[in-house]
Amino acid sequence: MTTIYDIARVVGVSPATVSRALSGSNRVKEETRRKIMETAERLNYTPNYLARGLKKKKTDTIALIISDVTNPFFTNLARGVEDTASRYGFNTIFCNTDENQDKEAAYIDLMLKKMVDGLVISSCGSGKTLLPLKEKGIPVVLVDRKIERFRWDCVVGDSEGGAYALVRHLIEVHGYREVGMLAGPAAISTSAERIAGYKRALSDFGIPAHPDFLHIGLYKEDFGYRMTREFLERGKIPRALFAGNNFIAIGVVRAAREFGLRIPEDLALVTFDDLELASLLVPFFTVARQPAYTMGSLATQFLLERIGGGKVREKREVVLKPEIIIRHSCGCPEGKPLP
Repeated sequence: MTTIYDIARVVGVSPATVSRALSGSNRVKEETRRKIMETAERLNYTPNYLARGLKKKKTDTIALIISDVTNPFFTNLARGVEDTASRYGFNTIFCNTDENQDKEAAYIDLMLKKMVDGLVISSCGSGKTLLPLKEKGIPVVLVDRKIERFRWDCVVGDSEGGAYALVRHLIEVHGYREVGMLAGPAAISTSAERIAGYKRALSDFGIPAHPDFLHIGLYKEDFGYRMTREFLERGKIPRALFAGNNFIAIGVVRAAREFGLRIPEDLALVTFDDLELASLLVPFFTVARQPAYTMGSLATQFLLERIGGGKVREKREVVLKPEIIIRHSCGCPEGKPLP
């Protein structure tokens, strides 16, 4: 790897002069600066930001660890993180765990070695993988998913409230008495809260929770597809389903179509998180849409305040309310957001 010493040797100046020229200092003659810049380009010089960070104990880099970069919710969240970090002069390293705790642990270890200044994390587990960050005192902000054992700032959505509103709509507006749920992993806070919202809505309307109508699995399309097929193959499927996230909902639709079921005529469906591009082309899913970009931006602002050594001492927790968007999949004509 080319260093400033290599450039200095070729141009015939001191390393300090090379450093000043590359940093834009006006203390270098224009002709000398031109030679240094041309030589740096020819030798494919890349500034060693990590070395700079070692001197000032800061790398101007943060990491974002998310569970599924293919999910539009996390894509929008990541954009909020990156835009905000960039506005304050920070670079962002993106890490995708695929809901795999081993990958999450490996990424955390790698980010510690890269000496990032802090991390924004949507963890796929119960928090065991995050212990090295706590032990080393690295600034961390939790986003989308809470982990109660850590006193870190967090920015999340109101998963229980959104789930309650969706299931209440199925019961109160459409009169469904059989409402099933396909949920994400039980150890993840969003899944636990959405299950709680689902059960609370049933209870409030005097509907017993049918044990065969609640299944806990993964926030993946394959889980929604497989469980819907099992419902249909047993010949016992609820008249309405609440899918724990958008990918599960896609799996439900795929299985229903294979069995010749129409949504919403044969099976009503509601879900969490929008598929924005798809909804522009074919408005379909009734959803609880979370402000993902705002979630990522606010989490990053909190993190940068912690990195900057601000005077904030107490844990901050922000819960953002989702917007309930009524579309065709629940049985309604396309409509406006619920108030």
